[in-house]
Amino acid sequence: MQRFSLDPFQIAGCEALEDGQSVLVAAPTGAGKTVVGEFAVHLAMRENVDKAFYTTPMKALSNQKFRELQAVYGPENVGLLTGDTNINGNARVVVMTTEVLRNMLYANSPALRGLRFVVMDEVHFLADRFRGAVWEEVIIHLPPAVRLVSLSATVSNAEEFGDWLDTVRGDTEVVVSEIRPVPLEQHVLVRGDLLPLFDDRGGSTTAQVNQELMRLRPGGGRDGGGGRSHAYRSGGARRGGGHNPPRTRHAVRSERVSRPEVVELLAKANLLPAIFFVFSRVGCEAAVEQVRRSGVRLTSPQERDQIREIIEERMSAMVDEDLAVLGYWDWAENLQRGIAAHHAGMLPAFKEVVEELFQRKLVKVIFATETLALGINMPARTVVLEKLEKFNGEARVPITSGEYTQLTGRAGRRGIDVEGHAVVQWTEALDPQSVASLASRRTYPLNSSFRPTYNMAVNLIDQFGRARAREILESSFAQFQADRAVVGLARQVRDAEESLDGYATAMACDRGDFAEFSQIRRDLSDLEKLNRKDANASRATRERRQKELNSLRKRMSRHPCQGCPDRENHARWAERYWKLRRTVERTRRQIDARTGTVARVFDRVVDVLTELDYVQIDDEGSTTLTPAGRTMRRIYGERDLLVSESLRTGIWNDLDAPSLAALVCALVYEPRRDEAGVGDRGLPRGAFRSALSATESLWQRLDDLERDHHLPGSEAPAVGLSAAMHAWARGGSLDRVLTEADMAAGDFVRWTKQTIDLLDQLSLVAEGEVGRVARRALDSVRRGIVAYSAV
Repeated sequence: MQRFSLDPFQIAGCEALEDGQSVLVAAPTGAGKTVVGEFAVHLAMRENVDKAFYTTPMKALSNQKFRELQAVYGPENVGLLTGDTNINGNARVVVMTTEVLRNMLYANSPALRGLRFVVMDEVHFLADRFRGAVWEEVIIHLPPAVRLVSLSATVSNAEEFGDWLDTVRGDTEVVVSEIRPVPLEQHVLVRGDLLPLFDDRGGSTTAQVNQELMRLRPGGGRDGGGGRSHAYRSGGARRGGGHNPPRTRHAVRSERVSRPEVVELLAKANLLPAIFFVFSRVGCEAAVEQVRRSGVRLTSPQERDQIREIIEERMSAMVDEDLAVLGYWDWAENLQRGIAAHHAGMLPAFKEVVEELFQRKLVKVIFATETLALGINMPARTVVLEKLEKFNGEARVPITSGEYTQLTGRAGRRGIDVEGHAVVQWTEALDPQSVASLASRRTYPLNSSFRPTYNMAVNLIDQFGRARAREILESSFAQFQADRAVVGLARQVRDAEESLDGYATAMACDRGDFAEFSQIRRDLSDLEKLNRKDANASRATRERRQKELNSLRKRMSRHPCQGCPDRENHARWAERYWKLRRTVERTRRQIDARTGTVARVFDRVVDVLTELDYVQIDDEGSTTLTPAGRTMRRIYGERDLLVSESLRTGIWNDLDAPSLAALVCALVYEPRRDEAGVGDRGLPRGAFRSALSATESLWQRLDDLERDHHLPGSEAPAVGLSAAMHAWARGGSLDRVLTEADMAAGDFVRWTKQTIDLLDQLSLVAEGEVGRVARRALDSVRRGIVAYSAV
């Protein structure tokens, strides 16, 4: 790889750190944001005792950064903490997932001593609705002396996020770059031709959608020119004498290019390596098989030897029986051809080999789901999008401009490529103008997903007390954004109140109170409308309304403003007054709803904890933790309250290790939307059934309690994977367990590792036999493909 000089945004970020500031760097994928994070590590290592933590949102990213930093600073100076992996955790540089750092902060871990820098890679994960709150917790609770390096994708409100960081962390420099270091060329693949998306002959500032693509649309031959989509809808006049004759809808539809042909086309155009984003695991595997059947081979004999050597070395710890179940030999054969799939259903070890071979330029084509776009350093020369829509669990929806930017951001390898290439495949329904909009728009806004949890509440109360905890929560980005909105709403109210004063002056009448008179007129009009609308009202209702109408008419006729010669002019101003006043009242309600929203949710959480005796409030209002509350401090995750109550009530006391693993699995497992209920099929009997029934009843009571306190509640435990987990914990074969689970190996490993994480917590916090059983359960499931790691 060629060396390259630092870009201005990288220099600005590094200089801010040297000046003692924290820094937020927002830049496109592949622009080199991590240089600033690595510079923070360099500054820490330059001193004798300073430490640096490097946090990432995913274990795969942590593993990758761990290897990179080891290569620079040596294995003795770099550690890794990812929940299920603990390597050299007291090193001066430690790579970890963000949740690990959050837990260290709440536990006041001694490892925090000497910490000078924290790098938060992919900090835009703060918007993730399931895990985003963890990023805010870390940012709020880091010691003031720690300098924070926040690395983000280009978000449209980076300055707002930077303002919040400056508020809670002190002096923070915001560095934003929207310039890709490797320019991106946009193409549409039509019948074997790579046509440019934009016709930029007039310069990039005047770039329009390629007219040839616009003519390929249904009815495109009636081009009104200019590349404006409305010209086609309105059927503008046809141009004559064009260089590219109109192509028929039928011709384009009938000549869709097959995947093997696309691969060969890119190879001939020197546009490999390429990543094809398919948005479906099944589609990824089918694509690899399709290209393999066509006989495509993209590697030389020497490259195939290297690939075979790497595969055999990385897979040497796995037994042949498991490899056969995992389809190892077909997978290895595909890799030697230079093609591979990459998706969440694959075994992590397989994915790591694919990533390594792609980075070494040995694998040339990857068919991947969008998870590949999330941070892992795997740039390509070309990114191919087969479709611009994906299934979101309920329906097929168009991808957003932010998703398009994230996916195509993989195109263009800095120091290798002069330019990257994004290729969208033509489909019958494709609208070039829509593609151009996706490619041109600035990316998504960063919105907080922060909400107080039970674990967060007990930790904050324990460390700071309730009053200070509320203040801390009010410093969250969620409240900052709400307050920003309140500032704007309050400004609207102030402006409106000035207008109301003006309207009141304009409708003033020297005969009497015109506001009162206009209110009578409005009440009379409203009642007359109601009478006309509700013609079938009962006789008693009609009589009551008629009395009210007579009374209002009498009051209006006797009001001194009734005889004013300028009455109707006053009335027009009065109508404006009342209309604006309604708007002001609605806006005030919005302000009331937003102010202190996070703290109000915290109060509801504390109310639930108080009712369940996790916290106690004395006569003076002081809040303290009970023994149960102190136990909950060390239980993290979506089910913190249910787990705590299950331990306290002893409903898991009679479980053996496999049964506890199966039950814990039911608490972490999230079934697919289309997954049918499994009922009792295959579930272990005896103590497990009793404990499951008690846990489900407990969940129902807690859910009712939460909803009574206006909290959202939670999903019921899901036993879809419990039978398979029970079999695995009892030593069942991989083949049998995956058949029982009806699940891809990668998914099974992911859910098993989450089960391990919760079992590990239980082994530390549960008293007596449950803690010991949790340790045995943990050991029984951490085996085979689950235990294997290429780190």
